[in-house]
Amino acid sequence: MSSQPSSSSVAQQPPRIVVLGSLNMDIVLRVPQAPSAGETLLGRSIAHIPGGKGANQAVSCAREGGRVHMIGCVGNDANGQALRDALAQDGIDTAALRTDDAEPTGTALILVEDSGQNRIVMIPGANAKVEIDEAALQHQLQGAAFLVAQFESPMDQVTLAITAAHGAGCKVLLNPSPVQPIAGPLWPCIDTLVVNEIEAHALCGQAVDSPHEAAAAGRALRAKGIARVVVTLGARGAVAVDADGAHHHPAPKVKAVDTTAAGDTFLGALAVALGEGQSFDEAVRLGIRAAALCIQQPGAQPSIPRRDAVLHSPLPPDWIAL
Repeated sequence: MSSQPSSSSVAQQPPRIVVLGSLNMDIVLRVPQAPSAGETLLGRSIAHIPGGKGANQAVSCAREGGRVHMIGCVGNDANGQALRDALAQDGIDTAALRTDDAEPTGTALILVEDSGQNRIVMIPGANAKVEIDEAALQHQLQGAAFLVAQFESPMDQVTLAITAAHGAGCKVLLNPSPVQPIAGPLWPCIDTLVVNEIEAHALCGQAVDSPHEAAAAGRALRAKGIARVVVTLGARGAVAVDADGAHHHPAPKVKAVDTTAAGDTFLGALAVALGEGQSFDEAVRLGIRAAALCIQQPGAQPSIPRRDAVLHSPLPPDWIAL
């Protein structure tokens, strides 16, 4: 076990981060528990809340102090305008956010159980119509700390963006969710990979049921050419693997109200901290603190905390070498 320096040190200039990803209007149903097949269940409430993995990660980056550019696509409808407005309120640059007249804005139906667990069905809609302007992307990547991407956008556009970022010398932080195979030539273009247990298992073929197994999976993924891997473990924290070894970072014990956007919150805090020049371990600890605050509040973007709140939250236990 090792002591950690404070996560409060920051660079003089906020890091610029380019986010390629999905934007959804979340329809959140709060229920006692998920219904069984054929069962009709009386729910507790319904709400329409801005979400989508890409937008959530962009908001997390912005609330952690990053200067964020969002690349994505929404429909020409009320939900699309609401999502644009939500991003603007967090100071996110939406110049590269397209509007498609033929497809509705992406939608996610989210069942949130009293336990805090969620079940999500996503309808991509306009998210499937993302088209990257390569010249504009090259301009955005200049001086950016990271390109952040997930797999809720078309894979050809994700591949284009990752390849362009790597060629421009911009580091790539990838969250391969929903998980699908990653082409061999793309692996060395990825600087930092953030996966949960299911995604780690799918990508490396190794079971991930404990921190030690997460460390083994992280090492297997690093062998594909990645500098850093984080395997998130929910309430058990995360395992960070890089050239210096594997460290298990436990999470603080909190009561979960809604786990929606917890992973996105973690990723945003991680990206900004790394962009500020903080160490890998410091960045992971900051991400865990941010995610712990997130799950204590309902909703996706409304639950994503700001940096001041994260820095004033309880420190998690020190990491453990694996």
